[in-house]
Amino acid sequence: MWKVVWAVLLSVTVCSHRAEAEEEGGKPSLGHVSVVIVGSTGDLAKKYLWQGFFQLYMNQVSNGHSFSFYGGGLSPADKAKPILFKILKGVTCSEDVSAERCALLKEQFLRLAQYKQLNTTKHYQELNTQLRQQVTQEGLTEAGRLFYLSVPAFAYADIAKKINGSCRPATGAWLRVVLEKPFGHDFHNAQTLVTDLANSLEDKEMYRIDHYLGKQVVSGILPFRKENKRFLDPIWNKHHIERIEIVLKETLDAKGRISFYDQYGVIRDVIQNHLTEVMTLLTLSLPANMSNCDDILQNKLKLFSVLKPLDKRRAVIGQYQSYNAEVQQELNKTMDHVSLTPTFAGVMVHIDMAQYDGLPIILTSGKMLDERVGYARVLFKNEIFCVQNYKSIYCKPKQIIFYFGHGSLQYPAILVSKNLFKPQLINSEWKEVTEHKVVSVLGLPITDYYVQMPIVQKEAYAELISQVYHGRKENFISAENLLASWGFWTPLLESLHGSFPRIYPGGAENTNLLDFHLQGQELKFSSEAVVVIPQDKVGGAGSTSFQTMQGKYKGTDMVSAWPEDLVERLAADMQEAAEAAVREGGTFHLALSGGSSPIALFQRLVEHHYSFPWRDTHVWLVDERCVPLTEVDSNFFHLHDNLLQHVRIPYTNIHPMPVQLNQRLCVEEDRGAPLYEKDILHLVNTSSFHFVLLGVGFDGHTASLFPGSQVNHGDSLVVLTESPVKPHQRMSLTFNVLNRAHKVAVLVMGKSKHELVTQLSRVKDDPKKWPITGVQPNSGKLVWYIDYDALLG
Repeated sequence: MWKVVWAVLLSVTVCSHRAEAEEEGGKPSLGHVSVVIVGSTGDLAKKYLWQGFFQLYMNQVSNGHSFSFYGGGLSPADKAKPILFKILKGVTCSEDVSAERCALLKEQFLRLAQYKQLNTTKHYQELNTQLRQQVTQEGLTEAGRLFYLSVPAFAYADIAKKINGSCRPATGAWLRVVLEKPFGHDFHNAQTLVTDLANSLEDKEMYRIDHYLGKQVVSGILPFRKENKRFLDPIWNKHHIERIEIVLKETLDAKGRISFYDQYGVIRDVIQNHLTEVMTLLTLSLPANMSNCDDILQNKLKLFSVLKPLDKRRAVIGQYQSYNAEVQQELNKTMDHVSLTPTFAGVMVHIDMAQYDGLPIILTSGKMLDERVGYARVLFKNEIFCVQNYKSIYCKPKQIIFYFGHGSLQYPAILVSKNLFKPQLINSEWKEVTEHKVVSVLGLPITDYYVQMPIVQKEAYAELISQVYHGRKENFISAENLLASWGFWTPLLESLHGSFPRIYPGGAENTNLLDFHLQGQELKFSSEAVVVIPQDKVGGAGSTSFQTMQGKYKGTDMVSAWPEDLVERLAADMQEAAEAAVREGGTFHLALSGGSSPIALFQRLVEHHYSFPWRDTHVWLVDERCVPLTEVDSNFFHLHDNLLQHVRIPYTNIHPMPVQLNQRLCVEEDRGAPLYEKDILHLVNTSSFHFVLLGVGFDGHTASLFPGSQVNHGDSLVVLTESPVKPHQRMSLTFNVLNRAHKVAVLVMGKSKHELVTQLSRVKDDPKKWPITGVQPNSGKLVWYIDYDALLG
């Protein structure tokens, strides 16, 4: 749906390079500007906004512009005013301003600032009256009004309505309203927000701020690409680039902002906006006119239209271990509350265009990681093979790094490895750095790079506030851009809903737990995540927290992981057993159960295990319903539909159970069970299958051996049984043959199986009551494959 919206919006021009109040020379017309910060005593205003507006005041006051500043909020003036002026006294001047002038400017700034309660429509009407009276009494011309909404997004529409109805400036003066992220929760929510705001404000009046676009290195990406076009054009493609990485790592937790964070998580908080914007700047087609933000916007939208759709196979998610406890504490949740909000995510994006086809773009961010750092890296392929001189510059990685700051380097910079090219300076505000401290940046000593950095480092919010004042919109998010981005990310967020994130301890203790690798079009964690069963959960011995180790269940081996990881492990174990059997005896005999759980395994085998020795594999059924094999109730039907028809297995190696003979279903006189047993005795050495896959039902049945039915089947390997649910008649292997197998795997998946897993761990072996407990291989191995949903609920 979002592509339709994008196509409609693409034709709308909303971006103005200079606002209507500016003169041809590019400077704002002289006049009075009223600045109103709604949410003026909040954390963002305290850390960045007031400092940014003080910087604006210092830069513009000498040019003849006049200002007034209003801090607004819901609190009455007697409570909020002392807090506001404590914040204002903390603003600082840049190093090039003398102490005397700084003191004077701060004094003037404090005199120009005041607090206003802004809650009701009447409060906004009173503010409007005060603004009009000020310009009239002082004989000023009103140039414009700037509202900065540093409040939650749900309040935007109501405040915009009040500004529109009560606080618009006189004709000829501009109105600019700055909106802080998040701009919505998903595509539908963002679309509603855009519509609601459009009822009160024109798009040219709205400035959706993403402070990452104010970072000097980020705003320098397009100019860098333009200035170095002759070097980059030949190599800025899939033939030369190995991958692109966009990374934002944090060491802090989410304490103090859980009420916000638990609704949004890491993807909505920083990946959908900050990292996505960086990605578009790195990969969009360079516009002919770099100063025209309309052209930049159109090229961004074109890029969004060719991004390949995302689903959860292209993402990995994690959550630091103490997060759930923090949620329980800050949100007053009970001890059994479980939050699935991810605090870490890695996502792989692909672009469906010839230039980037197949090129992986990795976006990753997380809290409680080993260091605070942000960067975008373009890693190039290196076609040189060094036989002896491994330390040669030509043997080292080729990469361009847009370094946002912190980490080992601390300062923002653009780095180009010396085995690529020597870059041109972006402009006169940048310098080449030649004197370095001893430090490495992403695997290379800094001396192996050409390094550029801003001559004067500027704070992102201050830069963007200045751009709002000058009416420049190229570094702000338009409605089209916003909806295109949400349209891209919403399907992934929906597919991840309900998924369990991998738990990680935080900091250096994460070691390699969050490392992930690329498998074609999928991302997978590199290390296995399995758990020892907590004692309070299933009554067995073990740890009470997640551990990355092999576990035990009912005294036998157990593997537990997130569902996709579990299926991947089971498929790999099955292939390993097949290859070993073929090496030893030339044939692999595999017996498979029915049900829904194995379907994911079948699909995994088809899509990834191309080297599986199917030509030497015989596939048998563990059990079958007494229905025609062409009906959907048949186990063989699902086995054939999801696996057999997709692999190259000889027809003679497929052994469906003979439940239909002489046009009759499971009639004992037709001797279907003895016929299947005869085939097993003839083809399977000592009747010992190499690998048997079983499931377990809610009542503890396995294969088609049900509670209360006969346990001792004499010497029979195959029997007819009765099921308590339709279709009642079944054919099944018996314990006699199941327990002769070299390896038996029991696959248990889904939260609905949690109570069963808990109960089974506590009961004594009683095959008549709990048939699964009768599966005890004589000399083979039993392994339980239980996903986290089933294990921990």
